[in-house]
Amino acid sequence: MDMLFTQFVTLWVVIDPVGTIPVFIAVTAAVAPELRARVARDASLFATGILLFFLVLGQFLIEGLGISLNAFKVAGGIVLFLFALTMIFGEPKQKTDQNFSASCGGTGDVSPAVFPLAVPSLASPGAMLAVVLMTDKGEIEIASQAMTAAVMVVVIGFAYLCMRLADPIIRVIGNEGSAIVSRVMGMILASVAADTVLRGLVNIFGAAQPL
Repeated sequence: MDMLFTQFVTLWVVIDPVGTIPVFIAVTAAVAPELRARVARDASLFATGILLFFLVLGQFLIEGLGISLNAFKVAGGIVLFLFALTMIFGEPKQKTDQNFSASCGGTGDVSPAVFPLAVPSLASPGAMLAVVLMTDKGEIEIASQAMTAAVMVVVIGFAYLCMRLADPIIRVIGNEGSAIVSRVMGMILASVAADTVLRGLVNIFGAAQPL
């Protein structure tokens, strides 16, 4: 149960359903109200598919490149830590994603459900790394991996609900409230990332010790 709670918190932080609300409002401002539900649904489905791909095949890709999972844990933990620092000290998520979209010339012919909602807002690089790190095929049973996938789907389900309720939620917490939530989640993610790095280093140096 503790593991599932830890995974839920980690995935909640890296997917950040609350931080997606302002992004959703911004990119669907010109979308007809009756189509907003479809955009929210499609974004959730696309993000789920992308993260499931990394959950199932991410480790095989890493090993195919000759990279040990412990090395990936250290590197992934460092990246997650840097990602957490951007949440704590950088711009709020909605501004970062909107600026990234503008720097690429806007969404153009690409549906906002795909960009920037599914990627990089929901299926962020941090989320992709997190699902790989939490499903070590050499140590974790398939049943536990399936539970991780279920937790991921639940978090994305919350993101879908947040997008559907975007207007009333943003009226209550405001952009400032969203920024505060993002920074608190960043502190939690930084702690999780540091723990991941330490566990990876312990495994590496432990395996290097002579018998």
